[in-house]
Amino acid sequence: MLDNLSQRLARVVKTMRGEARITEANTQDMLREVRMALLEADVALPVVRELIARVKEKALGADVVGSLSPGQALVGVVQRELTAIIGGDLGPDAGALNLNVTPPAVILMAGLQGAGKTTSAGKLARLLKADKKKVLVVSCDVYRPAAIEQLKTLAQQVGVDFFSSDLNEKPVAIALAALDWAKKHYHDVLIVDTAGRLAIDEAMMAEIAALHGALKPAETLFVVDAMTGQDAVNTARAFADALPLTGVVLTKLDGDARGGAALSVRHISGKPIKYVGVSEKLDGLDVFHPDRMAQRILGMGDILALVEEAQRNVDMGEAQKLAQKLKSGNRFSLEDFKSQLQQMNKMGGFSGLIDKLPAQMQAKASGADLGRAERETRRMEGIINSMTMQEREKPELIKASRKRRIATGAGVPVQEVNRLLKQFEQMQTMMKQMQKGGLAKMMRGLRNLPGMR
Repeated sequence: MLDNLSQRLARVVKTMRGEARITEANTQDMLREVRMALLEADVALPVVRELIARVKEKALGADVVGSLSPGQALVGVVQRELTAIIGGDLGPDAGALNLNVTPPAVILMAGLQGAGKTTSAGKLARLLKADKKKVLVVSCDVYRPAAIEQLKTLAQQVGVDFFSSDLNEKPVAIALAALDWAKKHYHDVLIVDTAGRLAIDEAMMAEIAALHGALKPAETLFVVDAMTGQDAVNTARAFADALPLTGVVLTKLDGDARGGAALSVRHISGKPIKYVGVSEKLDGLDVFHPDRMAQRILGMGDILALVEEAQRNVDMGEAQKLAQKLKSGNRFSLEDFKSQLQQMNKMGGFSGLIDKLPAQMQAKASGADLGRAERETRRMEGIINSMTMQEREKPELIKASRKRRIATGAGVPVQEVNRLLKQFEQMQTMMKQMQKGGLAKMMRGLRNLPGMR
């Protein structure tokens, strides 16, 4: 996201090397680069003007501290002001849901058709359930027949309760019936999915306003597609005028090459971005952190998100069992190897990991064919699945006849089985080095992983 801005800033840091202070003369070029990159990223002009003015005011005349170059110091100023303008100035708790009300706390989802309201409702229900909340979801979209069924399916997938509604009912009547049901069955949260239109119209706004008046929600979340660019700004303004919004959910951030909506919507609506949709999967909804988003925009990566992803998706019990196994002197097996491949896939594969690394590290991996690497890891898993448990524990048993049988079972040539066994031997060696404290050697060995050569 906003790769263009990252690249422009990197160039300016190089050109400002050797300067002793940040002055109007040496910041002019950088501010021009920042301005052009933001406009190309579809950021609204008022937002660009405010950010540039804030950066210029804070940066001019500032001394360069320690070993920082003026370019690096200026990037620091841009990062701080960028963080502030996308929500950092609202305080650390601005993005949290306010559910401190008499249960059930109602969350009203509003936005245009196609913005991702229904999917976001399901993803949010999953997050709240993980937070030990009893959740009920209901669809008030009586105009799109598939909407009710879609939400019902999502509710089943994430394991929350679903309140049935009918196309012949009125949206307000559906919502009030769901609220009554939630009260009687002691739900902590009621998530109400509403109808959208292909464009803003009076009937849509009147309906959502009537729902808001009847439900008096604790949270009214404006769901907007990050890929709509400048249209996201106009939609945000219209909804902010019609409803007392409490926050924004920015969807499809993974598909947004320019990312301007992330910077514009919060500024125009005046409300914090609370969640961002980062993938189509049901676990693809993240809490929004302005400081982390600013770091990613500037090519600094999001290592914290990477750590959190690991904590969420890595089976710590399995990891401890493997560590104990290696510590006790037992060999790293093909079954262990398969488990490691599965853990990586849970974290989004190679591309999911690299996307959160700083730009400098991403650049080093840019020569790798990540698509090929991920296809190869899936193929490797298929080959291991074609082996018996005895073969997985004792790979030395796998001779010519067994290789042919495994290859046939996995639908690959025998050469693929040979390649897997060679890569497994390299991984075994790395594991031994890690046991002996040879972490640097182990990291060098990562170059031999499939697709990373």
